[in-house]
Amino acid sequence: MSQTTLSKTRPATFAFGKRAFRLWLVSACLLMVMPGCNYFILLGYLIGGPPQLEPLFEKETKKSFTDRDVRVAVVCYAPEELTKFHDNIDQLLMTRLSAMLYRNKIDIINPDAIMAWMVNHPDWDSPEEIGAEFDVNFVVYVDIAEFSLYEQDSTSLFRGRCDAIVSVYEMETDGDGKRIFNKEINSVFPIQVPRSASDVSYEQFRNDYFFRLADEIGRLFYPYLNGDDVVHAT
Repeated sequence: MSQTTLSKTRPATFAFGKRAFRLWLVSACLLMVMPGCNYFILLGYLIGGPPQLEPLFEKETKKSFTDRDVRVAVVCYAPEELTKFHDNIDQLLMTRLSAMLYRNKIDIINPDAIMAWMVNHPDWDSPEEIGAEFDVNFVVYVDIAEFSLYEQDSTSLFRGRCDAIVSVYEMETDGDGKRIFNKEINSVFPIQVPRSASDVSYEQFRNDYFFRLADEIGRLFYPYLNGDDVVHAT
């Protein structure tokens, strides 16, 4: 097995996650009180689960990262004016986004291998260089323009914000590549109200936000449930 590719060995999991089980339980309760066509709609939820939304990348390009023999590299970049205040945010996002894509059955190049290559080649200047080096089909390139963890004009309230451009480059067999997808991300977390620094530590909130940000970007490439944003409102 290549050291640069994340292992395909996956731990055993329960058939239902906590979120899916809650949806199943709510649907089961509603089945007992709702007559007519609604009964059959909810019965369909119980049998097949709630409907998933098609990822934007697949909708726009008619391509999929989960196709057979497709390998993907994730590259994140943040300018020095951001990294000097938010250390390693590009590396943290690379690691978390790669893990989210891998969890959704996408064959991902180990982000540690990519980061090591970038350190040894500081003059790299295009995602296609990395795509050619690691012999992948697609490169996901996240260009971070703005990033913060505090509510504006506050040091006691947390609210994560990130503005970024997410691009996908499709690689050719000769090592050339072309951009086939482009999406602007304007992320805010929590959505409704900020969190008080007296209720959560800086490290915990930062971890929570990187999880949220990686999932928000990841949903461009894997299916997700309608209404998933509800849990990120507060």
